[in-house]
Amino acid sequence: MNIGWTSVARHYLQVVAFCFVVAVVTHLIWPSKGYFVQVGYALSVGTITWLVIEFGRHLVDEKHCHHAGDGGHGWPKGWRGLLLTALGIACGFMLGDPLGDLLFSFDTVSTPRDNRLSLAITVIAGGIATFYFHARGKAANMLAKIRAAERDASEAKLKLLETQLEPHMLFNTLANLRALITLDPPRAVTMLDRLNNYLRVTLAGSRALSHPLSAEFDRLGDYLELMAVRLGPRLRYTLDLPAPLRDVQVPPLLLQPLVENAIRHGIEPQVQGGEITVRARRDGARLTLDVCDTGAGIDPDSRPSEGGGFGLQQVKERLATVHGDEGVLRLTRLHDGGCCASISFPVAS
Repeated sequence: MNIGWTSVARHYLQVVAFCFVVAVVTHLIWPSKGYFVQVGYALSVGTITWLVIEFGRHLVDEKHCHHAGDGGHGWPKGWRGLLLTALGIACGFMLGDPLGDLLFSFDTVSTPRDNRLSLAITVIAGGIATFYFHARGKAANMLAKIRAAERDASEAKLKLLETQLEPHMLFNTLANLRALITLDPPRAVTMLDRLNNYLRVTLAGSRALSHPLSAEFDRLGDYLELMAVRLGPRLRYTLDLPAPLRDVQVPPLLLQPLVENAIRHGIEPQVQGGEITVRARRDGARLTLDVCDTGAGIDPDSRPSEGGGFGLQQVKERLATVHGDEGVLRLTRLHDGGCCASISFPVAS
């Protein structure tokens, strides 16, 4: 019997609060006993009723229970739930009043009218409390389903974006390889071998929705080595990943579109090439990832070309899917030439 004691304690505190309300009603009917004595009686009846129902539901097989939104044991379905409620109310009525008499040295209620009132109050209060907990459980279950559906939708969108992004990178690489075959066949063969190794590692990797930042940097290193075969000494790069940030989880292929843009718009247009620096840093509760180049630069206010626009849009959509408005992508022109693309989003402490 798997019991969540935190949930049990929270339920009982709610029962205690409900008993104080019931005591107001009973004090109006039997004012001679005083309000706090009525609280004691209400707690006696309420505690016994709650004990029978709360722990009794854990004896019902979970396949006959509603799904609990908090992952605990749900409420019994159909007649099992009604029977358990009736049993709890009966035990509370038959044992709670005598317990109150024993604790407060009062004679038991003997008139038929008082017996009927006491029974009615117990049934009504027990029914209301049971309905309250049952309704809360159903609401929590519905909320859990909604959140699960939203999470599944976000995961599906992330996977769709990733499947769109990987062919985009491959097509760009194949186009570069085709041009290199004509100009420098030996280097084209070397580049093809690099591409083969890169794809083997990428496809063999898990299709998880996130991976450590260290894996993202390793992937970038493989991709930059692949591009270095074609560009030679024109492409220089630095990967700066502090050790404390290696295990931070990020979506796969988050930075690669930015590196592709840096090569296409920054390094390739210049005869002398340039350097790409990929850096991770923590700014308080946020992680910032910079992809900077010393190339030709790009106007952040201008409309990007088709290829660049696709990559940047992919990054923006993936950030929005995971982090909402908290995920930010900025493009900044550097004063000494080049461009810096920065991604920022919140991370756990």
